[in-house]
Amino acid sequence: MNWLLDLTPDEWNAVRLSIKVATVAMIASLPPGILIALLLARGRFWGKTLINGLVHLPLILPPVVTGYLLLLTFGRRGPAGAFLAEHFGIVFSFRWTGAALACGVMGFPLMVRAIRLSIEAVDRKMEAAAGTLGANPLWVFATITLPLILPGLIASAILSFAKAMGEFGATITFVSNIPNETQTLPSAIYTFTQVPGGDEGALRLTLISIAISMVALLASEVLARRVGRRMDIE
Repeated sequence: MNWLLDLTPDEWNAVRLSIKVATVAMIASLPPGILIALLLARGRFWGKTLINGLVHLPLILPPVVTGYLLLLTFGRRGPAGAFLAEHFGIVFSFRWTGAALACGVMGFPLMVRAIRLSIEAVDRKMEAAAGTLGANPLWVFATITLPLILPGLIASAILSFAKAMGEFGATITFVSNIPNETQTLPSAIYTFTQVPGGDEGALRLTLISIAISMVALLASEVLARRVGRRMDIE
């Protein structure tokens, strides 16, 4: 077991960076994920099918294609990347922030789908009853809808985190594989497989990646059940 925990500084950096990137991607994706899921679940407008298709496009596109599109859009010479760099000093390409963006984009469809299913399962009569008592739509969502979909929110967030932990294709295409800057666990594992004698390091990081993802998934199950039981009691 000692060899499993005997990580080099670069390997520790890859572990810490992966957790950092996945956490930022999950948190940043949650507000727009809720808004898009609510729009798709409750909205009635022209172009809804198109928006739904665009949201889920990263699921069917090769990750390398998604990464290349991000590079074209958010690279230093891309329209969005050049604007953000010039006016706000925000740079995504070949930075850890770009890795977080790529992971967020790849996990976004899974997050939106889970939240949308939770919203569609909410009894609209409870929301209507609150509305008849004078509550505005925003207050109804905050006090009725949001608590009811909380287990789904937790599950979607952890699912997005786990997806980000394993993202490789879009990340390496967009931000490359730079040690201590953009080298996440999947990139570090890939690097180990390309050098002689790297099997032990690749296996070590693979087991750590599996352990982190499993802990995240188990935590989501526990939290969702506790929230569900608390809501049943109330």
